[in-house]
Amino acid sequence: MPEALTDDQIVETTAATTPGMFAVLLRNRVAVAAGLVVLAFVAVSVLAPWLAPFDPNLQHPDAIRLPPVWQSGGRAEFLLGTDALGRDLLSRILYGAKVSIGLGVMVVLLTMVVGTGLGMIAGYFGGWFDAAMSRLVDVLLAFPFLIFALAIMAATGPNLTALVLALAFKGWVDFYRVARGDVLSARHADYVTAARGVGAGTAHLLLREILPNIVPPIIVLATLRMATIIISEASLSFLGIGVPPSIPAWGTMVSDGRGDIATAWWIATFPGLAILFLVLAVNLLGEGLRDALDPRMRL
Repeated sequence: MPEALTDDQIVETTAATTPGMFAVLLRNRVAVAAGLVVLAFVAVSVLAPWLAPFDPNLQHPDAIRLPPVWQSGGRAEFLLGTDALGRDLLSRILYGAKVSIGLGVMVVLLTMVVGTGLGMIAGYFGGWFDAAMSRLVDVLLAFPFLIFALAIMAATGPNLTALVLALAFKGWVDFYRVARGDVLSARHADYVTAARGVGAGTAHLLLREILPNIVPPIIVLATLRMATIIISEASLSFLGIGVPPSIPAWGTMVSDGRGDIATAWWIATFPGLAILFLVLAVNLLGEGLRDALDPRMRL
């Protein structure tokens, strides 16, 4: 049975075997398939203006609640049917991908930069800043996220800026904890001590020595957080306090179709399936990245 790696060995192994990490990831067929699904969703979100057959908000008075094309009563120009206002469901789902993925990336980038930056500073310098941040993190972890998000969105109304801030409210805490913990271990590693011994400054130590070695867990966390953000945005939009009504969002579409689920099942089902497949693919990709990027998983 192999001996457990020390923190220094883990950091050195992570830095030395980066190419091997991608080889491990590529051998994980589930993760590769999930990655291809995620890429397909990203491509759809980018190409939505060209792929969508209609404007997502264009109403067709003569095509109210039309079923999918393969069902009796469906029409060829509306492949997935229409909703209660005669809007093409396929077009709205394609544009909805743009909203979910765009918001997810924006929130994840914001929380990753803020949380990682604060975590590195707290972990490296310690002292009063670390103590103050630890108390703040404890308070935020005890505060119910959904209640705060509902309060913010109810006060401001459907608003993209407020939605991003509400979703980012506690998201940075996870990145902070991961970055702080890894920096606490890495700051006493041999390679950091050697760099400090030859006169490397604080900025060089943090950005050139420590940061590259804590990137793998940050990437894994960012991937998994993406799925959480997509679910949170869809939940708020489902309640009518997320994305503005003029912007097609999957959560809003599910909410619009819930009253017609018995007679017009497609209105809520197809956007719901889009949420399911994207979130499942992101989670499976994140699990694959964790297995590939964490040296402990390869012992």
